[in-house]
Order: sequence, then structure tokens, then C-alpha cells
Amino acid sequence: MEKEFLQIIQKNQGIVHKVCNIYCDTQDDRNDLFQEIVAQLWRSYPSFRRESKVSTWMYRVALNTAITSFKKSKRRPDQNRLTYDNFQIEDEVYDAEVEEQIKSLHKAVNQLTGVEKSIILLFLENKKYEEIAEITGITQNYVRVKMNRIKKKLKKLMDTEE
Repeated sequence: MEKEFLQIIQKNQGIVHKVCNIYCDTQDDRNDLFQEIVAQLWRSYPSFRRESKVSTWMYRVALNTAITSFKKSKRRPDQNRLTYDNFQIEDEVYDAEVEEQIKSLHKAVNQLTGVEKSIILLFLENKKYEEIAEITGITQNYVRVKMNRIKKKLKKLMDTEE
């Protein structure tokens, strides 16, 4: 069972990294959350019934763990925030305008609630509403409603920044 679990984690660790990146600003926080998610995956692995895809199960556990951690961290007054002035996207072709748009999007996403971050992360991962609903545990219709609200909220946040 342990070997099988490690293979699953190795194959799908990108899911955990993506969740950590969207919920944490510092590398130390990402590493801590990564460990917490893997520990939670291990605890829940024996009860994984394979009724859904492994990726769906991993997203669900990772997002629930991250949201719980996110709520706890919001209560800590000494939380450091990432300064976007130092944030750079490595690319062969540097485009200052695109980089500013990405910074603006990240800044806006950072202001979303935990559940909103989960939904937008999955949306940006090109997950269908059906899969987002399955992962988050909300109805597909509510995912559509939330996505519309999130898009409007992000647009408003990005427009007010300009």
C-alpha cells in the first residue's frame, strides 16, 4: 500500500504544488502546506474507494487541507505577504505588459476567499464545471454561479488597481 501511495504522489505531485502555490506566498509556507497535504492524503488513502479519479480525490483533499490552513493563517497577525515588485515570470521573451497583467491577476486572486481560490485554480487548470463540482463538493450549477461572481470580482479588483 505504501509503495502504491508513493507512486500516486510522485505521478500527481503537480496537483499538490499548484494548490500550495495558490494558497501560499513564501516557499517555506508552500513546503509546510505540501507536507501537510501529503500527510492528509496518506491518512485518507485507506478510505479512498476509487469511485472517482485519483486526481479528483487529490484535488479534494489538497484543497480542503489548504482551505483549512488558509483560514488558520488568516488569524495569524504576523503573516508576511509576497511583494509583487519582486515577482518575475521566467520566459524566453520578456513582455512587461503581460507580466503586469499576471501580477495584477495574482494580486486579485490573493484577495479571494479560500473556496473562491479553489474554484478559480481548477478553472485555470481547464477543469470542467462537472469536475470542479465533484472536487469542491458543490453542485455544478453553483459552480457556474460562483465562477460568474468570481470573474466579476476579479475584474473589479484588477480594474481598481489600475
